[in-house]
Amino acid sequence: MVYQGTEHEFKARFERWGNSHRIVVLIDQTIFTFEPNEEGSYRPLMSKEPGITTLSTDVNLLGAVAEKLASLA
Repeated sequence: MVYQGTEHEFKARFERWGNSHRIVVLIDQTIFTFEPNEEGSYRPLMSKEPGITTLSTDVNLLGAVAEKLASLA
């Protein structure tokens, strides 16, 4: 995806979660889980993986990833 004029590629995996799903994405060495909400958008949740403590991820980048995921659905 292109964000602020730069091409970005993130590792991601699709997971079934009960009657729904979630998409796990690695961004800036931090694992984020994107879950669908009632409106069809995705909300990012930061994973609590041991050893991962960075909080420097751009909030607007997370929004752009969520929008991209919603457009793929």
